Amino acid sequence: MRESRPPVLKLEISYRGMLFLGLALLTLWTAREIWPVILLFLVALIFMAALLPYVNWLAKRRVPRVLAVLIVLLVIIAAIAGAIAVIAPAILDQFEHIRDDLPEDARRFEDFAEDFGFNTEDWDLPEKAADIKWSEFVSGEAAYDVGQRVAFGLFSALTVIVLTAYLLVSTPRLERFIYRFLPASREKDAEEVLQSLGRVVGGYVRGQSILSVSIFFYTLAVCLIADVPNPAAFALIAAFADVIPLVGALIATIPVTFAAFQESPTQALIVLGALIVYQQFEDRILVPRIFGQTLNLPALVVLLAVLIGAELLGVTGVLLALPAAAAGRVLFDYFMERRGGPPATPPPTEVLAPDPNSTEVPPEAPEPAT
Repeated sequence: MRESRPPVLKLEISYRGMLFLGLALLTLWTAREIWPVILLFLVALIFMAALLPYVNWLAKRRVPRVLAVLIVLLVIIAAIAGAIAVIAPAILDQFEHIRDDLPEDARRFEDFAEDFGFNTEDWDLPEKAADIKWSEFVSGEAAYDVGQRVAFGLFSALTVIVLTAYLLVSTPRLERFIYRFLPASREKDAEEVLQSLGRVVGGYVRGQSILSVSIFFYTLAVCLIADVPNPAAFALIAAFADVIPLVGALIATIPVTFAAFQESPTQALIVLGALIVYQQFEDRILVPRIFGQTLNLPALVVLLAVLIGAELLGVTGVLLALPAAAAGRVLFDYFMERRGGPPATPPPTEVLAPDPNSTEVPPEAPEPAT
């Protein structure tokens, strides 16, 4: 009787397959090594998509493209620098108040909690607050680490500004360069996809700018009415915090509520209640009206995108999650339509972008090929 042999799995890879696999592994390794550079380039692309309509609007009105880019970027940089100039002194002042008044604030918090029936005998909050060594937060390794992070942040910001300026100036050339690698039959599809990506990603950034401006003025009004110190600084902090999806408006309530608590617990409750009311107004009315179909993402996808972004890249991933998810939705709709699926949702009008057809202006002269 012939002895049976176990089946043998034989795997053969051609030289072309081995070469392709090697190139794929080399590409992944290279992307991993230069990932910080790729990340800065992606951020610059997002800002380019947000600012491109304004640059094109100026360019169509006979403003040289380089000058148009400089005007738009200088306005943005001046606004951010002004905001930082307002926030920084207020934060330092608030830190000094926290350091000096924390034991007394802790005692007042215990009294406030006792009024609601809590037993605070074992909390010892004033003693614990008095034992905090504040010098450890502003000296030694902590100061060195903060200095490194600030220097790296400034360098990254400068790099993003330079990349954004280059992309805005070179947009027509980049488009022609991309179309050179596409057959004539695909140029229209590529143009539609690029326009949809620009609308979605740029529209998200501009829409978020509207939300930040809205929460700024609301927080400023609340602080002025409740007599909270440094109202403009806390309003700007709220505007920046609102950029974080899902929890930004909630985070914005913490510093201003704490500052109001230093005045009185009643003021803190009034401020907290007013800001929670605004959160509901923003989530239920402002966000659907401002974004409309710009994102066109289910709430579950938004949540998952934010969680995945936070896990992979921290705060940077949280900020990039929704633009990346919205861009993925555009590409998904395109490929599904190409495979015979239902047609994609009509592209939305661009949020807070100038109307390119508002006036009849002669078209911009094409740039000479290089």
